[in-house]
Amino acid sequence: MTALLTLTVLVLVAIAIWQMTKIFELSQAKTEYAEIANDSDNKNNGYLLFGFLIFIYGITIFSFVSYGKMLLPEAASEHGGDYDQLMWISFAIIFFVQTITQALLHYFGFKYRGEKGRKALFFADNDRLEFIWTIIPVIVLAGLILWGLYTWSNIMDFNEDDDPMVVELYAQQFNWTARYSGADNVLGDANVRLIDIDRANVLGIDESDPNGDDDVIVKELHLPVGRKVNFKMRSQDVLHSAYMPHFRAQMNCVPGMITQFSFTPTVTTEEMRLNPDVVEKVRRTNEIRAKKAAEGLPNSDPWEFDYLLLCNKICGKSHYNMQMKIIVETEEEFNKWMAEQKTFKASMAPAE
Repeated sequence: MTALLTLTVLVLVAIAIWQMTKIFELSQAKTEYAEIANDSDNKNNGYLLFGFLIFIYGITIFSFVSYGKMLLPEAASEHGGDYDQLMWISFAIIFFVQTITQALLHYFGFKYRGEKGRKALFFADNDRLEFIWTIIPVIVLAGLILWGLYTWSNIMDFNEDDDPMVVELYAQQFNWTARYSGADNVLGDANVRLIDIDRANVLGIDESDPNGDDDVIVKELHLPVGRKVNFKMRSQDVLHSAYMPHFRAQMNCVPGMITQFSFTPTVTTEEMRLNPDVVEKVRRTNEIRAKKAAEGLPNSDPWEFDYLLLCNKICGKSHYNMQMKIIVETEEEFNKWMAEQKTFKASMAPAE
């Protein structure tokens, strides 16, 4: 019955709208009507173009002023500065070109609007103009592409120079596990088919490989500042992406293969907490949480900044919460923490 009443109402509304349309058409019978725009139409559209130009410039300025505070603070890795520099110069070129071209586009749209009795002047071809508007973008884009390839090659230069520490990042729905290579700095072989939950072999480390005996498995990633880290990444189930935004680092974790990425952390967690941008972000966040706490809402505890390892691929319903805390500390603090961790061999349950 409800469905029938709803359908009846919709039909009556449609009839009413149709009748109102007919009345409007009759009331406009004496007005001039043509499908071809006249001088007044063209002039009004020209003013609308300028209005839209002001709108897009205004929304751009508003976005930078209102949401610029959402940008990441300074990079906390050795390569991060080069990454940021490339991004900001690309932004500057894009916004400069966008500002000039949009202004010219809207200005000429108004200046050369259609007017009765005026014919448009046009060039069938102009080699000089075509050369200019072709060669300038080619030079600019080629420069950006070559610079980007150079930066990318440096960032992706995965090697054993500078005595890097080897760490595995293991992804599974919906958590991360880190495995350190131990005193020998060599990871033991592993395979998902060797996972044995009953014996606490959660990563499928090959027990017959002696290189895995001193591996250390943790749920919180600690990194010594100033030391290069070579990450080897695996996934147990679906495609994940290891994303460490403050280090400008990201690499896909693909089931059935090992992917790699390396960087050198340059700013400790404690130092980053003193960064003015981070201090301001913590202040704003805790203001919001204080209001939630006053209203008795959840997730209202005071927040403290920490580096995070996130998943940047939509890997399932809890993707949003797939994260691991990262602590960057001094070499002495790192060594002290590592000495407190159990090795894989010591943590394994005895075979039944």
